[in-house]
Amino acid sequence: MADNHFLEQVLPTCRLILDNALWTKLSSQFDPATLDALPELLQQIVNDQTHLAFLPDLARLEIAIFQVAQCKTERTGWADVEINPCLQLLALQWKHLCSLILDSRASPSPEPEPELILVWPGSKGRVLYRPALNNDILALKLIVEDISVPEAAARTGSRQSRIWPIIHQAVRNRVLLGKESLIRRNWNMPDALAEKYQTTDTFTLQWHLTQACDLQCRHCYGREPRKPLDVEKALYVLEDFDAFCRQKHVHGQVSFTGGNPMLHPQLHLIFEEAVNRGFTVGFLANPTSKEQLKSLLQKGPIAFYQISLEGLEEHNDYIRGQGHFQRSLAFLDTLRELGIYSMVMLTLTKANSKQVLDLAQVLEGRADLFTFNRLSMVGSGAYLTPADKMEFTDLLTSYQTQAKSVSGMGFKDNLFNLYRLQNDLPLFGGCTGYGCGAAFNFVALLCDGDIHACRKFPSPLGNIFDHSLEEICDSDLAHAYRQGPAECKDCPIRHVCRGCMAVIHSSGLDVFTNRDPYCFQKG
Repeated sequence: MADNHFLEQVLPTCRLILDNALWTKLSSQFDPATLDALPELLQQIVNDQTHLAFLPDLARLEIAIFQVAQCKTERTGWADVEINPCLQLLALQWKHLCSLILDSRASPSPEPEPELILVWPGSKGRVLYRPALNNDILALKLIVEDISVPEAAARTGSRQSRIWPIIHQAVRNRVLLGKESLIRRNWNMPDALAEKYQTTDTFTLQWHLTQACDLQCRHCYGREPRKPLDVEKALYVLEDFDAFCRQKHVHGQVSFTGGNPMLHPQLHLIFEEAVNRGFTVGFLANPTSKEQLKSLLQKGPIAFYQISLEGLEEHNDYIRGQGHFQRSLAFLDTLRELGIYSMVMLTLTKANSKQVLDLAQVLEGRADLFTFNRLSMVGSGAYLTPADKMEFTDLLTSYQTQAKSVSGMGFKDNLFNLYRLQNDLPLFGGCTGYGCGAAFNFVALLCDGDIHACRKFPSPLGNIFDHSLEEICDSDLAHAYRQGPAECKDCPIRHVCRGCMAVIHSSGLDVFTNRDPYCFQKG
């Protein structure tokens, strides 16, 4: 009986398909010590049952799933990326077997045609299995044969920027394993939260390439004169950022912004150098021409493109210039046409707080993501009025209610989590996926090399031409920004909140001591 129970654990779908007589025959001859011989035994038992000819292959798949479930996914080497040691690649002679595991009556039925199947451990103890894709095979081949991305690009005639995403996706899927990130918070948190929010595997360089801009927004926080980087210094930045990511075992993301990065005279060259190093690259910029986007796409993928709108047409154009609203809507259509993920950001003020929900409805189906953050009263923003605290709190409620029925409405402001905590709703990652991510999973790089913990308020950490990014991010000052306000230290949602330091600064408070003045947590 014990062996029969074990056999049912290993072959649950085969058990559903086999009749009792054949299953009893299989059970009586099965030896648990020879698990890998089970498909051959099954072949003998169903040899004269042509409608069950696929069962030996189905058994191979179920055995692989069982074995992977017992396997521990620990890294076995020192390479930057290696094949998941628990992964199994099965060459089967029947296809459509994966669907049978989910439903023994699934359609289409098994067909006698070769198929490669991947079986590997996912997160939280799940076992994943599916037909192998061409990109899976390429990623595995590069690692097995120790082929570099530049070499692979040369062999295939592809751009490096087309191959890197294949590697990154394989790592995200855990088909490949990267080294454990060395960017870590050491906060006293429950194990589940510690695993999810203590460590980041991606670090973003928000790179302000130039101060040049084709708009004169009334709330701009960065109009001070700074010369744009020349190409030589830009390449130095990319080399240093690449070294930082390798040293910290994280994936690098570059968000080009400004000013308007589209106005940098060597943007195309810098963009190409960034994507060829394997960085995920996106833009926080103003609407541009379809031609410029197509030209960039020839050099590599654009992961996202974020523009800003400040409310409905009349108010937005008052802030950003006549005609900007309609140009932006047309540009969003262009992004969708080119397959570029589109994002719209609104800076919340007293003047536009009642337009947020209406704007979200206008953008539904046009922008992939719409979010807002609060005004930072820095630069020209000092002349605007921030949102009323009570109106802001009410907006948190109404926004989340509308987001249930209007697609594309995202959550960014950390204080959404406070509302969700108080209403027994699941928390989300906050502003950067880790609450305030200043100097934790991102920094802002200005065009003269100055690095800030966050661009929305003065938070200088050093200059990348004086010290490496690793030295800057390992400094005591960067650590202080990562810790956030002391008054947030004992908050139960510290890991996904800590308010907004730009708002704290705007209110004349100490960003290392005082909590966000909009915070409505008691105590």
